[in-house]
Amino acid sequence: MAQNVAEKLIHSHLVSGTPEPGEEIGLTIDQTLTQDATGTMVMLELESLGLDRIRTELSVQYVDHNLLQTDEKNPEDHLFLQSAAERYGLWFSKAGNGVSHPVHQARFGRPGATLIGSDSHTCAAGALGMLAIGVGGLEIAMAMAGDPLYVQMPEVWGVELTGDLPDWVSAKDVVLEMLRRHDVKGGAGRIIEYHGEGLKHLTAMDRHVIANMGAELGATTTVFPADDAVRDYMAAVGREDEFTELVADEGATYDVEEHIDMSSLEPLIAKPSSPGNVVPVREAAGEEVHQVVVGSSANPGLRDFAVVAEILRDKQSSDRVSLDVNPTSREILQDLTRGGWILELIRSGARIHQSGCNGCIGMGQAPAVGRNSLRTMPRNFPGRSGTDEDSVWLCSPETAAAAALTGRITDPRDLDMAYPVPQLPAKYSINTDMLLPPLEESEAREVELVKGSNIKSLPTFDPLPEDIDLPVLLKVGDNISTDEIMPAGSRVLPFRSNIPKIAEFVYVQVDDTYPARAAENDGGHAIVGGDNYGQGSSREHAVIAPRHLGLRVVVAKSFARIHWQNLANFGMLPLEFADPADAERISQGDVLSFTRLHEALRAGNSVTARLGGESVELRHRLSERQMEMVLAGGRIPYRAAQSEETANAGTQGSDIPREKVKPTQPEG
Repeated sequence: MAQNVAEKLIHSHLVSGTPEPGEEIGLTIDQTLTQDATGTMVMLELESLGLDRIRTELSVQYVDHNLLQTDEKNPEDHLFLQSAAERYGLWFSKAGNGVSHPVHQARFGRPGATLIGSDSHTCAAGALGMLAIGVGGLEIAMAMAGDPLYVQMPEVWGVELTGDLPDWVSAKDVVLEMLRRHDVKGGAGRIIEYHGEGLKHLTAMDRHVIANMGAELGATTTVFPADDAVRDYMAAVGREDEFTELVADEGATYDVEEHIDMSSLEPLIAKPSSPGNVVPVREAAGEEVHQVVVGSSANPGLRDFAVVAEILRDKQSSDRVSLDVNPTSREILQDLTRGGWILELIRSGARIHQSGCNGCIGMGQAPAVGRNSLRTMPRNFPGRSGTDEDSVWLCSPETAAAAALTGRITDPRDLDMAYPVPQLPAKYSINTDMLLPPLEESEAREVELVKGSNIKSLPTFDPLPEDIDLPVLLKVGDNISTDEIMPAGSRVLPFRSNIPKIAEFVYVQVDDTYPARAAENDGGHAIVGGDNYGQGSSREHAVIAPRHLGLRVVVAKSFARIHWQNLANFGMLPLEFADPADAERISQGDVLSFTRLHEALRAGNSVTARLGGESVELRHRLSERQMEMVLAGGRIPYRAAQSEETANAGTQGSDIPREKVKPTQPEG
């Protein structure tokens, strides 16, 4: 039977379940990626699991998010992460080496492999023909411990690309067109697979741009074939020997189909404050701009910076604009220097920052209140920039450069110049000096974890009660992001290793009374949400910190995939309204009562809550494994109980017997 690329990747790593849409499947994982905003929790989870050494092909710990060192917290966490990488057998990418996603693609990505990362933009590696999925940190820890990744089998959404991109239109506009058509929920429950003759016009880094922002569509991941463009890229980064062709079979089909004629596209821009709020640039033209930021994993390639430098060549940026440039890796910084583009950017008035995420995660480069900031980044959720009342727009490098020149949102086609095409080198710089390899196992066993005063142990949580009365302490609307649940930025992220402290910031952008009210409430509480609850970042803090404050149940119209999984991982029950209209019956301050809850969960997918004298019908989508996990208080205590049972039976404890985890080579 003919298979598409996504099906080949899944079938070659399948260890449990039937790959039918909606069914839970288990996949063996080859590689993992963690970054410093989420990685400290992963390392604490490894410690809690008692892991001796990782069991993946390779795992890499990056330091790219929390680079500002305004006090001791961030550097102490970096020391902890380096010691944990040494202890458990990970590669370690030092602060300043670059953003995880482009560095991983250049140094470790390979066609046909599976990769999971505790960062929602891990899907960017799909550009190389990988099955790359963003997940919560606990999923990473479990994969490092040898367990499969469990996901609900998605539909495969085939997007046929035809034509070539016109001048002044680039890969960012392709994914913005997808967001214009489908908004931030359009990819939920789907893998997006791009195919068609238009692919020959997209480089591997162009594909990275498109795959990266599949996360903004809510997709499980995005995949491209590993074809000649991927071969060329791997040759350019010095790793052609690791290339394996992986393409769809002739006659392969898709569950859902779409078509984009790239020749018909125009420059697009996402208005504040959602990546799905997309319009043509000409509709927004004329708006004053006070900041332009170029960089991030959404536009990380050498071309993305070089084209800005070429547009600005021999020109000065507007005197009302702060032009900030964040090279995404030291290798790219070297090539920008070697090609003369850094000099052009400096001449134009650009501020050159260190290689890292920086303003994308709200670590520096916060805009002024009420002043428009145009960014080549993936997200513009409210307050993500580090400014509570922000006005962040998302656009291509070409549109960003046009605004930097004019001081206003400007369609780059209206600039009085020919479209520049940077001449990129055939071979990119290779600099691995800040990538530290794993220690030998005998040496690693002698390493002690370095824990500063801000690093606290992972909290332990009790099982879900059979009968429970839960006041609704908060009710929120649709598309609540994890940035709103657990803010990022330089004020909050330094406490990422200190759950009691970071819990003080839960939901403060929505209701700053919530943390205190939750802390004062004994016996647990519930939150009620709308559609797509928990979209955005994979950060586990958005569930661990509320759980620390007593959150036991979240009832919503629908959930974003990663957050839904994270809730279950830490013993919180995600429930959906059987009738979404019932959400209007519940107000903040009401009490939801559950009786014989364990029995109801084990009996099927329906749960009834009492609301005063009435009932509200709810449902859950948990597999039997997830349900038992929630009842046990989360995946760590569930796994511990399994390990004890299997140890008593004389076998190794794991979610699946290790001898079954034997990936086959992908076809194609």
